[in-house]
Amino acid sequence: MTVRWGVLGTGGIASAFVADLQFVEGSEAVAVGSRAQESADRFAAEHSLGRAHPTYEALVTDDEVDVVYVATPHPGHHAAALMAIEAGKAVLVEKPFTMDAAEAESLVTAARDRGVFLMEAMWARFVPWAGRLRELLADGTLGEVRQVIADHGGWFAPDASHRLFAPELGGGALLDLGVYPVSFASMVLGTPSRITAVSDPAFTGVDATTSMIMQYAGGAHAVLTTTLLAAGPTTAAVVGTDARVQVDGQFYTPTGFTLTRRDGTSERFEHSVDGRGMWCEAAEVVRCLRDGRLESDVMPLDETVAIMATMDEVRRQIGLTYPPT
Repeated sequence: MTVRWGVLGTGGIASAFVADLQFVEGSEAVAVGSRAQESADRFAAEHSLGRAHPTYEALVTDDEVDVVYVATPHPGHHAAALMAIEAGKAVLVEKPFTMDAAEAESLVTAARDRGVFLMEAMWARFVPWAGRLRELLADGTLGEVRQVIADHGGWFAPDASHRLFAPELGGGALLDLGVYPVSFASMVLGTPSRITAVSDPAFTGVDATTSMIMQYAGGAHAVLTTTLLAAGPTTAAVVGTDARVQVDGQFYTPTGFTLTRRDGTSERFEHSVDGRGMWCEAAEVVRCLRDGRLESDVMPLDETVAIMATMDEVRRQIGLTYPPT
């Protein structure tokens, strides 16, 4: 069975995703949906897609589409994904999954009620190093995890119209960049029992720099930072009582890591992949569909909702709000 993808949105992330689909056997992008025929036609021509739809509704009701990849700006994720779910399509939603936990929960409920596949497109979960790290955690190589440390920062020129500075587009460091460290900590330690967050705003009112300390029932801490104002190392580390793992930058990509044991001995894990690596999440969708699964056990829906709830609490503490969608 060839899994046929419809792409909802025509921005840069949609282009990168479609380009990477060539590396997923039995997977093909066949259609795009936009809010205007002109942009749909342009995207279809650039990526050799057979059909270009002038509305999102036309895409999700296309009988030749099996899976819809939602790649709109953040505030549009919920409505677009819900539309696809109600049309009976499997859905992959770009991160952040939604604007808040309530929207996330409503999508999960709708997908489960409708009996269709749904997953957050957190590609860092599916790159090779992440799978190997989960194996090390499961077999106890690191001992008891005491710390998780991760950052994601970049420099962006101040521009009120840029999506990362625009409140109406869900801008700010937290939702777009900070979701990676938060999701990384969740993968390793689960849901925190206590969150402490501080932030400084950008000139438009969205968060420019946000730092978080998360505490867990067993006494572990996660120290996470994100910023729009400077390009940081974008690395991540897991520190255990027996060993630590230092993930190279950019940690959310198909990179490598160093495992260092308590006695000082170390070893490297490196695994190159084709393309950008976004195809890894698409391959997971294809695997799940062929196995008859309605969600991924690597990026479970309940965890996606919990991550959004964690970010809701961070937003509450730093006073970050967005216009109603």
